[in-house]
Amino acid sequence: MSAFNLSSAFVTLFAVVGPPKVLLAFAHLARDRSEAELRRLALVSTGLAAVVGVTMAYTADFLTAFFHISDQSLQLAGGVIFFIYALALVLGVHVGVGEVEEGRLANPLADGVRELLLPYVASPLAITAVLVGSLEKDTWGWHSTMASAYVAVVAINLLSVLLLSRLLRLTHQTSLEVLSRLLGLLLAAVGVELFLNGLASLGVEFSSSH
Repeated sequence: MSAFNLSSAFVTLFAVVGPPKVLLAFAHLARDRSEAELRRLALVSTGLAAVVGVTMAYTADFLTAFFHISDQSLQLAGGVIFFIYALALVLGVHVGVGEVEEGRLANPLADGVRELLLPYVASPLAITAVLVGSLEKDTWGWHSTMASAYVAVVAINLLSVLLLSRLLRLTHQTSLEVLSRLLGLLLAAVGVELFLNGLASLGVEFSSSH
């Protein structure tokens, strides 16, 4: 993250965990849930996502020092994990979704939160962005800026789900599959870009062909 202000932090986080990424995950869950259940799920998962993001923003220095992790390692690991998740979307594999009834939890709310862990509650790219961004400045003010930006993004996600809950329930399965593959292709490119940024930070030079 090159610019050090609230707006740039917000734009970066919005790109990696904003409504375009989150609504698709909620649309898959909306097919088997009522509007009331979907709204409760949105409230709980958004609250958990906010807690995770704020915690990462304020403990970035401690975590990276404790585990001896560099910024470049975060970028490389985040890029790989996010690429794997995006590849699963392209191939039609819904990560975190139980394939058989025995694999589902008895509590629908807990089962929904479990399915949202990777794409939303603990999104690898979002956590990577928060950690890397928080490490740009070692001040409480900057950590608060990153935390505020993340909370603002998840609040917009929550508002989008609440406003579009009925539309999400009516979305056809075929449309969801098409959107999943298109989004997966874009997210795969983002994961590769993050990985390349990590390599570039390590001093690896890439020659461009004309």
